[in-house]
Amino acid sequence: MVGRLYVKRQAAFLLKFARATSNPELAAVLVEKAADLKAQAEPQPRAEDKSPVAPDVE
Repeated sequence: MVGRLYVKRQAAFLLKFARATSNPELAAVLVEKAADLKAQAEPQPRAEDKSPVAPDVE
């Protein structure tokens, strides 16, 4: 798995390049890719356990 810091730096580079280019279509693609990378770098929330719970019996 790629480190979170690496992915964040790659996203920052893509955003910097998107601001520097004069091609709006390329800028849009780069921003979208940066957003994908950022989402990939963020920790995913754990899914709640939806399995049935046994009733309390005394």
